[in-house]
Amino acid sequence: MTAVITRPDALLYDGVEWDYDKIKRVYDAVEHIALKEMGLDVYPNQIEVITAEQMLDAYSSIGMPLMYRHWSFGKHFARDEMMYRKGYRGLAYEIVINSSPCISYIMEENTMTMQTLVIAHAAFGHNHFFKNNQLFQQWTDAQGILDYLEFAKTYITHCEERYGHAAVERVLDAAHALMSQGVHKYPKKRSDLRTEQRRERERQEYQDQTFNDLWRTVPKPAAGQRPAKSVSERKKLLGLPEENILYFLEKKAPRLEHWQREILRIVRHISQYFYPQKQTKVMNEGCATYVHYQIMSRLHETGQISEGAFLEFLHSHTSVVFQPEFDDKRFSGLNPYAIGFAMMQDIARIAEKPTDEDRQWFPDLAGRGDGMAAVREAWANFRDESFILQYLSPHLMRKLKLFSVRDDAEDPYLLVDHIHNERGYRDIRKKLARQYDLGYLEPDIQIVDVDLAGDRKLILQHRVTNGVLLDESDAKAVLRHIANLWGYEVQLIEVSAISEAILKEHAVTAPSGIGVM
Repeated sequence: MTAVITRPDALLYDGVEWDYDKIKRVYDAVEHIALKEMGLDVYPNQIEVITAEQMLDAYSSIGMPLMYRHWSFGKHFARDEMMYRKGYRGLAYEIVINSSPCISYIMEENTMTMQTLVIAHAAFGHNHFFKNNQLFQQWTDAQGILDYLEFAKTYITHCEERYGHAAVERVLDAAHALMSQGVHKYPKKRSDLRTEQRRERERQEYQDQTFNDLWRTVPKPAAGQRPAKSVSERKKLLGLPEENILYFLEKKAPRLEHWQREILRIVRHISQYFYPQKQTKVMNEGCATYVHYQIMSRLHETGQISEGAFLEFLHSHTSVVFQPEFDDKRFSGLNPYAIGFAMMQDIARIAEKPTDEDRQWFPDLAGRGDGMAAVREAWANFRDESFILQYLSPHLMRKLKLFSVRDDAEDPYLLVDHIHNERGYRDIRKKLARQYDLGYLEPDIQIVDVDLAGDRKLILQHRVTNGVLLDESDAKAVLRHIANLWGYEVQLIEVSAISEAILKEHAVTAPSGIGVM
């Protein structure tokens, strides 16, 4: 191994203290390596140095620089601050926002080496992933998110002033409870958030121009006078079944006011913005960790950081990618940083220095050369479960000592059923990928029927996989929120995904309703 000798006059910085001149020098050096040597493509960067309290505040508002007010954010802030002050948890070295410009918050308590690391990790690693991964391109609007958040904050503040804090809070409570069921999970036209702001102004202007109080005096037709529609016709007209519950309530809830629908739309757009991040935790952190490792190593190789700084970096890096073994008391599942970073290194190895086994398992990747190009291609085209299915190699499974355990509730024993042989490799890879599939992890709940011309009871269905039913108390609490938005009775039926047999039913009677003003 060749020793790296550094000259003090060649160093980007010396010592632990940072200042803005040093950060600027470091940023320029990191940018050169990231763009010129690694071929990364990033949004313009905006780096802000913040205090620990500001970092806690960013935690509480889901990491966004602008956010409307809600009691849950204050609750999160109080909890995180208490745990931080008592030493039960540390704070992230950085938070990065998927926007253009890409905003990276770095802690003022960081040493100069840690500032260098987090600039490489966030401002170039995460930034490149946000800009180039297809899920983020398809589902998020980096150009418009900051303006949209400002619009959302202003709009909800205006609603609080006009309709009262309690009324707005009831809508937000219900919408937040349904955020996981407030996303479109399959490709549609991406929302342009600036267009959404313009459309809201147009909707409000149209409503003001066309409002006529005489309509409420028009007698409603009796039930017998309405033409009866078949169940299939009714579902077709309403677009049922519908898995995006917030979207359906925003469009179809009969008793909501215009401003309440707009709040649902705001929460739905924010939930959609975060949806790709839930599907790319391993890839996103693996990308950023691989980028910061390559950049810091290159800075060391070229004599721009000292031996001491590089050792400080390695200490932090190894802590981040540490993976406790299954029988370690610290084990709580697979560390996404560890498996993501290991897979990025393995992809580059297969592309540049493949074994015969690699050539058999990855004929299109093995020996193609330019490991960095192979890694960039993976970052652009996959999400976690497909990434693992495509790239997890037998070599890495052996290195990580992966195996599969069959845990059957009806069997008194655990069985190690997949080990390190060809069949075992394929089954381990498939089962590990399944653990990152949101379609498998999150409950499949859809609105399946409602008779708007009848009793207006909203019927939802949960298709149960592996016999896992919803928690009774949680299900009832969320149904109450749905009933508050809908204004009439809500029923949830849990059915077997295989046999369609009814396993359990939950119902919430019609409340006074958020929509009743």
